[in-house]
Amino acid sequence: MGSFKLGGMTFGSLFKKPETLLYPFEKKEPCAGMKGHVVNDVSDCILCGMCQKACPCQCVSVDKAARRWAIAPFMCIQCGSCVRACPTDCLSMSPEYTPVDTAKYLNEFEVPEREKAACSKAQPTK
Repeated sequence: MGSFKLGGMTFGSLFKKPETLLYPFEKKEPCAGMKGHVVNDVSDCILCGMCQKACPCQCVSVDKAARRWAIAPFMCIQCGSCVRACPTDCLSMSPEYTPVDTAKYLNEFEVPEREKAACSKAQPTK
C-alpha cells in the first residue's frame, strides 16, 4: 500500500511546478503582515525620541543636537514598539528582510531642518 502512495506522489510531481526556488535569482513574496525591518521617513521625523524610549532592545538612538536618527538593524527584534510609539507616523515596518552582511553596522540618517512656517500651525485671522 505504501509503495503505491509513494509512486503516486513521485509520478504526480513530474507534472507540477517545483516547490523550491532558485533563491538568489527568484525571491518569494513576503507573507501578509510580515515584519522585516524598520524604515524611517526622515522628512517627517521631529526627533522627539519616543521611538528610543519605546524600544525594548535599545537599538534606536536619537541625537537632537546632531539631528541624527540611527538604528542597529542586527540588534532589532522587529517588535514594532517604535512604530507604534511614533507620533508623526514616520516609522514603518517594511516586509523585506534585513540584507545579509558580514559585519554589523548602524543605519544613520541625518534629519533635515524643518522650515519654521511648515512646523508652526497657521493662526486663524479675525
